[in-house]
This record gives sequence, structure tokens and C-alpha cells, in this order.
Amino acid sequence: MGKEILNNVAILAVLILVQVLICNSIMLFNVAMAFVFIYVIIRLPMNLNTNWLLTWGFFAGLAVDMFSDTPGVNSLACTLLAMLKRPMLYAYVPRDDRTKDIEPSLSTLGFAVYGKYLISMSTVYCLLTFTIEYFNFADVKEIVIMSAASSLFTFLILLGVDSLIVTHREKRL
Repeated sequence: MGKEILNNVAILAVLILVQVLICNSIMLFNVAMAFVFIYVIIRLPMNLNTNWLLTWGFFAGLAVDMFSDTPGVNSLACTLLAMLKRPMLYAYVPRDDRTKDIEPSLSTLGFAVYGKYLISMSTVYCLLTFTIEYFNFADVKEIVIMSAASSLFTFLILLGVDSLIVTHREKRL
């Protein structure tokens, strides 16, 4: 368990650096931004205690907030995303003994289930982030366009990240 935690901390640190140094500077067609650091929240094991899951989410968002000049936006969105992680996955996968110990990934869930889970999580995060950031429902059209474009862009980037981070001990459902 200790080795898994160190592995997740290392991946989170790298993804936060990528987010802060690269992804925050890239705005595709002035509407789409990739949020790669949420991959760690999405990928955390399902058997992780809820308190730890929320703590991981909060501190991941806080780290990005500190370097992105977005006070509290990512912290709140990541904490809410961590809270929605289990219900979102169990909407696509039956809750049983086989699924309580998995780490959601392309290799463990298959493309159909993981794709639905990943696009759902990306969409929820992007909607939360842009709604909190704008905090004005006069710009609903812009919020929806930016959320949809960013969630699709994030989905594609996270599929690539997931295919790069492969562990050989994962077993498929």
C-alpha cells in the first residue's frame, strides 16, 4: 500500500507540473483547456477511504490553485469531483466484490465503460470549474461551450495519459 501511495504522489506531482507549466498556457481555439491533473483523482483506487479521497482531491486542487491564480476554484471542483467519483463509476459498473478493489483505468474497465466514466468525470469537473470561475449565469452559453470543449479535450488527453501509464498487475473485470 505504501508503494502505491508514493506512486500516486509522484504521478500527481508530475501532472500538476504539466498542468501549471503547459496546460494552463494552452487554450485550444479560445474555448478548450485540458485539465490533466484530475487524472489522479479519477484513477485512485475504489477501496480508498472517503476521507483520504476528499483530501487528495482538495490538495490536488489547492496545488493547482496556488500556481494558477485561481483562488479556491480548483480546490472546490476537485473536492466535489472526488465526492462524485464512486457514484459516477457505479452508474456504469455494478457494485460487487470484483469492483470494490479496482483502480479505474482503460485496462481494468475496458474502453466502453472507462470511456463513459472518463467523459462523465471530465464533464462534471469542467462544468464545476467554469461555473465557479464565471459565477454569473448571464454567460450560460459561454460556460456550456467552454465546458463541452474542455471536457472533450480533457477526455482525449486523459485517454492518452492512461495509455502511457500502464501497470502490468492490473486485471480486467
